[in-house]
Amino acid sequence: MTSSTKVNPDSSARLLSLDFFRGFTMILLVGEFTIFLTGLAGLFPEGHSLHFLGMQFHHASWIGLHFWDLVQPFFMFIVGVAMPFSFSRRRASGAGQQELLKHVLKRSFMLLLIGWALYCIGPGKIVFHFQNVLTQLSVTYLIAFLIMEKKVSFQIIFSIGLLLFVDILYRTFPVEGFNHPFLQNENFGTWLDLQYGGADLGGHWVSFNAIPTAAHTIWGVLVGKLLISDRTSREKLRILLIAGIIGVVVGYALQPITPIIKRIATSSFVIVSGGWAMLAMAFSYWLIDIKKSQSWVIFFAVVGMNPLFIYLFAHIGGSDFIRNIIYPFSNVLFGWAGKPASEIIMNGIVWFLLWYITYWMYKKKLFIRI
Repeated sequence: MTSSTKVNPDSSARLLSLDFFRGFTMILLVGEFTIFLTGLAGLFPEGHSLHFLGMQFHHASWIGLHFWDLVQPFFMFIVGVAMPFSFSRRRASGAGQQELLKHVLKRSFMLLLIGWALYCIGPGKIVFHFQNVLTQLSVTYLIAFLIMEKKVSFQIIFSIGLLLFVDILYRTFPVEGFNHPFLQNENFGTWLDLQYGGADLGGHWVSFNAIPTAAHTIWGVLVGKLLISDRTSREKLRILLIAGIIGVVVGYALQPITPIIKRIATSSFVIVSGGWAMLAMAFSYWLIDIKKSQSWVIFFAVVGMNPLFIYLFAHIGGSDFIRNIIYPFSNVLFGWAGKPASEIIMNGIVWFLLWYITYWMYKKKLFIRI
């Protein structure tokens, strides 16, 4: 798994496990706008095991890790995994490094622009918020591309260096009132956002997260290079499992030193979520590409083939539009179940219809890309 690793001559072929993983992650991202999974916890009292399960579909309030906190790292990681496959196809079509760089710069700029546009309207003025997944990805994608032809050892050291740099910066930042690295709104990330008027709309997220989470995309590139190489399937799976286990163990072990906080992307959070991403990729690869359980993958893949469209459609009100249409019918049919349950059923229908839009686009061969 080095820059000189032999590439599988059939590297242009689709990796079904990647299609599944990307589609699964996008379904979760879109699910946030349907309020389907997030409403489950409200059906059960605190202390109930099913309440705990439902809370896994909410972000941890500050310190800690819920399942939902893994969705964005998964997405950042998957983009990295796809990069070697995408660029190998472009190179096979005659694209050189300069052409690839222009493509990456254009795509990064468009992601930044679109991500900013989603939140650019404030109370009577234009505002700047760069905490959402698209603006963050515009940075991590570019950083990962700029070093992806370096040796594996360099990329690993570089990614760890980013985490160390951010960790030291947060701990040593001298500005009074923002020199508490792990407190809400009293850390370097919040201070930086305040300097350009980009304070978060709520939730204590910071735009500087793009720097440490670049590690997710870099590690994804390394995994993509591994999967595109001519190593045996067993070797690829073993490397993925070892790397994933190391990430999870090290990330949790760092908690007494650096708490796991997604909202400011602490080093422990980046490492543990990166480990889980590798283990999820390993499981997908084992089940789909090694064991050949593939007949059902298309259900998820159709969403992953139009990730930008479905994310933006749900984000700018598409889910609300669908909800408003079906609410009268859903209320009549399921109102007997009580408000929490009937709303969850309705939002589940909204979620399904969002999926169906991507399926219809897939059948019509309509794919929105930048």
